[in-house]
Amino acid sequence: MSYKAPEVSEENFTPTQRTTLKRVPKRGHYERDLVYQILDEGLVCHVGFVVDGQPYVIPTAYGRVEDKLYIHGSPASRMLRSLQTGIDVCVTVTLIDGLVLARSAFHHSMNYRSVVVFGTATTVQDADQKLEALYAFSEHIVAGRWAEVRPPSRQELAGTLVLALPLTEASAKVRTGPPVDDEADYELPVWAGEIPLKVVATQPINDPRLGSEIEPPTYVCNYSRPTGVDEKAIALPTEIPISVIPEECPYSLELVLDEDWLPN
Repeated sequence: MSYKAPEVSEENFTPTQRTTLKRVPKRGHYERDLVYQILDEGLVCHVGFVVDGQPYVIPTAYGRVEDKLYIHGSPASRMLRSLQTGIDVCVTVTLIDGLVLARSAFHHSMNYRSVVVFGTATTVQDADQKLEALYAFSEHIVAGRWAEVRPPSRQELAGTLVLALPLTEASAKVRTGPPVDDEADYELPVWAGEIPLKVVATQPINDPRLGSEIEPPTYVCNYSRPTGVDEKAIALPTEIPISVIPEECPYSLELVLDEDWLPN
Protein backbone atom coordinates (compact mmCIF):
# COMPACT_ATOMS: atom_id res chain seq x y z
CA MET A 1 0.00 0.00 0.00
CA SER A 2 1.44 3.37 -0.99
CA TYR A 3 1.30 6.27 1.43
CA LYS A 4 1.04 9.91 0.40
CA ALA A 5 2.79 12.28 2.74
CA PRO A 6 0.94 15.47 3.72
CA GLU A 7 1.90 18.80 2.22
CA VAL A 8 4.23 21.01 4.25
CA SER A 9 2.59 23.82 6.21
CA GLU A 10 4.53 26.96 7.02
CA GLU A 11 3.63 27.00 10.72
CA ASN A 12 2.18 23.63 11.69
CA PHE A 13 2.39 20.01 10.65
CA THR A 14 -0.87 18.55 9.43
CA PRO A 15 -1.91 15.71 11.78
CA THR A 16 -2.15 12.35 10.03
CA GLN A 17 -3.41 8.95 11.08
CA ARG A 18 0.14 8.08 12.09
CA THR A 19 0.96 11.29 13.98
CA THR A 20 -2.37 11.91 15.73
CA LEU A 21 -1.96 11.05 19.42
CA LYS A 22 -4.30 8.42 20.79
CA ARG A 23 -2.96 8.34 24.36
CA VAL A 24 -3.41 11.65 26.24
CA PRO A 25 -4.01 13.65 23.03
CA LYS A 26 -3.86 16.96 24.91
CA ARG A 27 -0.09 16.48 25.08
CA GLY A 28 0.18 16.39 21.30
CA HIS A 29 1.67 19.36 19.46
CA TYR A 30 2.05 20.00 15.74
CA GLU A 31 3.77 23.39 15.78
CA ARG A 32 6.74 23.28 13.44
CA ASP A 33 8.83 25.57 15.67
CA LEU A 34 8.37 23.28 18.66
CA VAL A 35 9.26 20.15 16.70
CA TYR A 36 12.40 21.83 15.35
CA GLN A 37 13.31 23.11 18.81
CA ILE A 38 13.21 19.59 20.25
CA LEU A 39 15.18 18.14 17.34
CA ASP A 40 17.82 20.85 17.66
CA GLU A 41 18.27 20.23 21.38
CA GLY A 42 18.54 16.45 21.16
CA LEU A 43 21.75 14.57 20.45
CA VAL A 44 20.59 11.06 19.55
CA CYS A 45 17.63 9.83 17.54
CA HIS A 46 16.26 6.29 17.30
CA VAL A 47 15.55 5.02 13.81
CA GLY A 48 12.89 2.33 13.48
CA PHE A 49 12.40 0.23 10.34
CA VAL A 50 11.45 -3.28 9.26
CA VAL A 51 13.43 -5.58 6.94
CA ASP A 52 12.05 -8.98 5.93
CA GLY A 53 9.56 -8.88 8.77
CA GLN A 54 12.27 -8.17 11.37
CA PRO A 55 11.91 -4.82 13.20
CA TYR A 56 15.01 -2.82 14.13
CA VAL A 57 15.48 0.32 16.23
CA ILE A 58 18.95 1.86 15.92
CA PRO A 59 20.29 4.87 17.87
CA THR A 60 22.34 7.33 15.85
CA ALA A 61 23.38 10.97 15.65
CA TYR A 62 21.61 13.33 13.29
CA GLY A 63 21.49 16.87 12.00
CA ARG A 64 18.76 19.15 10.72
CA VAL A 65 18.85 21.66 7.88
CA GLU A 66 15.53 23.49 7.53
CA ASP A 67 12.89 20.86 6.68
CA LYS A 68 15.25 17.90 6.29
CA LEU A 69 16.67 15.53 8.89
CA TYR A 70 20.01 13.96 7.96
CA ILE A 71 21.58 10.73 9.19
CA HIS A 72 24.89 9.32 8.05
CA GLY A 73 27.34 6.47 8.44
CA SER A 74 29.25 3.80 6.61
CA PRO A 75 27.87 2.54 3.27
CA ALA A 76 28.17 -0.93 4.85
CA SER A 77 25.61 -0.03 7.53
CA ARG A 78 22.58 -2.33 7.35
CA MET A 79 20.36 0.49 8.54
CA LEU A 80 21.48 2.93 5.86
CA ARG A 81 21.51 0.31 3.10
CA SER A 82 17.95 -0.63 4.05
CA LEU A 83 16.65 2.91 4.32
CA GLN A 84 18.04 3.99 0.95
CA THR A 85 15.74 1.46 -0.73
CA GLY A 86 12.79 3.68 0.18
CA ILE A 87 11.20 1.65 2.99
CA ASP A 88 9.10 3.37 5.65
CA VAL A 89 11.05 4.77 8.59
CA CYS A 90 10.08 6.15 11.98
CA VAL A 91 12.53 8.45 13.78
CA THR A 92 12.11 9.50 17.40
CA VAL A 93 13.91 11.99 19.65
CA THR A 94 13.20 12.27 23.39
CA LEU A 95 14.35 14.84 25.96
CA ILE A 96 13.83 14.08 29.67
CA ASP A 97 13.21 17.28 31.63
CA GLY A 98 12.45 15.79 35.03
CA LEU A 99 11.21 12.96 37.20
CA VAL A 100 7.68 13.33 38.56
CA LEU A 101 7.18 11.71 41.96
CA ALA A 102 3.57 11.13 42.95
CA ARG A 103 2.04 9.94 46.21
CA SER A 104 1.23 6.56 44.70
CA ALA A 105 3.52 4.29 42.73
CA PHE A 106 0.98 4.16 39.90
CA HIS A 107 1.02 7.89 39.15
CA HIS A 108 4.79 8.44 38.98
CA SER A 109 5.79 9.91 35.64
CA MET A 110 8.37 11.99 33.79
CA ASN A 111 8.36 15.43 32.25
CA TYR A 112 9.55 15.13 28.69
CA ARG A 113 9.52 16.54 25.19
CA SER A 114 9.54 14.11 22.29
CA VAL A 115 9.20 14.08 18.51
CA VAL A 116 8.11 11.32 16.14
CA VAL A 117 8.84 11.62 12.42
CA PHE A 118 7.50 9.31 9.70
CA GLY A 119 8.60 9.13 6.09
CA THR A 120 11.01 7.62 3.59
CA ALA A 121 14.66 8.62 3.27
CA THR A 122 16.61 9.33 0.10
CA THR A 123 20.34 9.17 -0.59
CA VAL A 124 22.11 12.52 -0.82
CA GLN A 125 24.03 12.40 -4.10
CA ASP A 126 24.84 16.07 -4.62
CA ALA A 127 28.33 16.83 -3.29
CA ASP A 128 27.42 20.28 -1.96
CA GLN A 129 24.31 19.01 -0.17
CA LYS A 130 26.33 16.15 1.30
CA LEU A 131 28.91 18.57 2.67
CA GLU A 132 26.11 20.77 4.01
CA ALA A 133 24.66 17.76 5.82
CA LEU A 134 28.02 16.85 7.37
CA TYR A 135 28.46 20.45 8.45
CA ALA A 136 25.01 20.26 10.08
CA PHE A 137 26.03 17.09 11.97
CA SER A 138 29.14 18.78 13.34
CA GLU A 139 27.44 22.03 14.30
CA HIS A 140 24.50 20.18 15.82
CA ILE A 141 26.82 18.36 18.23
CA VAL A 142 29.33 21.16 18.92
CA ALA A 143 28.61 24.56 17.41
CA GLY A 144 31.78 26.23 16.13
CA ARG A 145 33.79 23.01 15.78
CA TRP A 146 33.67 22.74 11.97
CA ALA A 147 35.59 26.00 11.49
CA GLU A 148 38.61 24.71 13.44
CA VAL A 149 39.01 21.13 12.28
CA ARG A 150 40.25 19.61 9.02
CA PRO A 151 37.38 19.25 6.57
CA PRO A 152 36.52 15.81 5.15
CA SER A 153 38.80 14.51 2.41
CA ARG A 154 37.47 13.17 -0.89
CA GLN A 155 38.11 9.65 0.36
CA GLU A 156 36.22 10.31 3.60
CA LEU A 157 33.30 11.81 1.70
CA ALA A 158 33.20 8.81 -0.62
CA GLY A 159 33.20 6.52 2.42
CA THR A 160 30.22 8.26 4.05
CA LEU A 161 26.61 7.59 3.14
CA VAL A 162 24.20 10.43 3.92
CA LEU A 163 20.42 10.06 3.89
CA ALA A 164 17.82 12.84 3.99
CA LEU A 165 14.42 12.42 5.64
CA PRO A 166 11.94 15.19 4.77
CA LEU A 167 10.18 16.69 7.77
CA THR A 168 6.65 16.57 6.36
CA GLU A 169 4.92 14.18 8.76
CA ALA A 170 5.81 14.79 12.40
CA SER A 171 4.38 15.52 15.82
CA ALA A 172 5.59 16.36 19.29
CA LYS A 173 4.40 15.13 22.66
CA VAL A 174 5.12 17.11 25.81
CA ARG A 175 4.46 16.61 29.52
CA THR A 176 5.13 19.33 32.06
CA GLY A 177 4.12 20.12 35.62
CA PRO A 178 3.57 18.33 38.94
CA PRO A 179 2.18 14.86 39.57
CA VAL A 180 -1.54 14.19 39.21
CA ASP A 181 -2.64 12.02 42.12
CA ASP A 182 -5.96 10.48 43.02
CA GLU A 183 -7.80 13.02 45.15
CA ALA A 184 -7.75 10.80 48.26
CA ASP A 185 -3.97 10.40 48.01
CA TYR A 186 -3.30 14.11 48.48
CA GLU A 187 -3.76 13.57 52.22
CA LEU A 188 -0.93 11.00 52.39
CA PRO A 189 2.16 12.16 54.34
CA VAL A 190 4.44 11.46 51.37
CA TRP A 191 6.68 13.96 49.57
CA ALA A 192 5.57 14.57 45.99
CA GLY A 193 6.92 16.87 43.31
CA GLU A 194 9.41 17.15 40.50
CA ILE A 195 13.14 16.46 40.21
CA PRO A 196 14.31 18.61 37.26
CA LEU A 197 16.96 17.07 35.01
CA LYS A 198 19.21 18.62 32.36
CA VAL A 199 22.30 17.82 30.33
CA VAL A 200 25.33 19.50 31.91
CA ALA A 201 28.89 19.33 30.60
CA THR A 202 31.66 18.76 33.14
CA GLN A 203 35.30 19.83 32.82
CA PRO A 204 36.88 18.93 29.45
CA ILE A 205 39.53 16.19 29.40
CA ASN A 206 42.52 16.75 27.13
CA ASP A 207 43.60 14.15 24.61
CA PRO A 208 46.80 12.55 26.01
CA ARG A 209 48.57 13.48 22.74
CA LEU A 210 47.42 17.10 22.79
CA GLY A 211 50.18 19.70 22.68
CA SER A 212 50.69 21.37 26.04
CA GLU A 213 50.35 24.80 24.45
CA ILE A 214 46.84 24.13 23.12
CA GLU A 215 44.02 25.39 25.32
CA PRO A 216 40.41 24.24 24.96
CA PRO A 217 38.37 26.77 22.95
CA THR A 218 35.54 28.75 24.45
CA TYR A 219 32.86 26.59 22.87
CA VAL A 220 34.35 23.59 24.68
CA CYS A 221 34.72 25.26 28.08
CA ASN A 222 31.23 26.78 27.91
CA TYR A 223 29.51 23.87 26.19
CA SER A 224 25.75 23.59 26.61
CA ARG A 225 22.81 22.33 24.62
CA PRO A 226 20.25 24.75 23.17
CA THR A 227 17.10 24.50 25.27
CA GLY A 228 13.44 25.22 24.88
CA VAL A 229 13.20 26.63 28.41
CA ASP A 230 11.17 29.82 28.49
CA GLU A 231 13.08 32.73 30.02
CA LYS A 232 9.88 33.84 31.74
CA ALA A 233 9.71 30.52 33.55
CA ILE A 234 13.09 31.38 35.06
CA ALA A 235 12.45 35.04 35.75
CA LEU A 236 8.98 35.03 37.26
CA PRO A 237 9.47 32.60 40.19
CA THR A 238 12.67 34.39 41.22
CA GLU A 239 11.41 37.90 40.44
CA ILE A 240 14.59 38.49 38.45
CA PRO A 241 14.01 40.82 35.45
CA ILE A 242 14.51 38.98 32.16
CA SER A 243 16.74 41.83 30.96
CA VAL A 244 19.45 40.95 33.49
CA ILE A 245 19.64 37.25 32.54
CA PRO A 246 22.74 36.91 30.28
CA GLU A 247 22.55 34.86 27.10
CA GLU A 248 25.86 33.21 28.04
CA CYS A 249 27.33 32.43 31.44
CA PRO A 250 30.04 35.04 32.25
CA TYR A 251 32.02 32.47 34.25
CA SER A 252 34.19 29.69 32.88
CA LEU A 253 33.23 26.05 33.38
CA GLU A 254 36.39 25.55 35.47
CA LEU A 255 35.29 28.25 37.92
CA VAL A 256 31.72 26.99 38.13
CA LEU A 257 32.95 23.48 38.97
CA ASP A 258 35.35 24.77 41.64
CA GLU A 259 33.73 24.02 45.01
CA ASP A 260 35.73 26.80 46.69
CA TRP A 261 34.62 29.50 44.27
CA LEU A 262 31.51 31.67 44.41
CA PRO A 263 30.78 34.76 42.26
CA ASN A 264 30.59 38.13 43.98
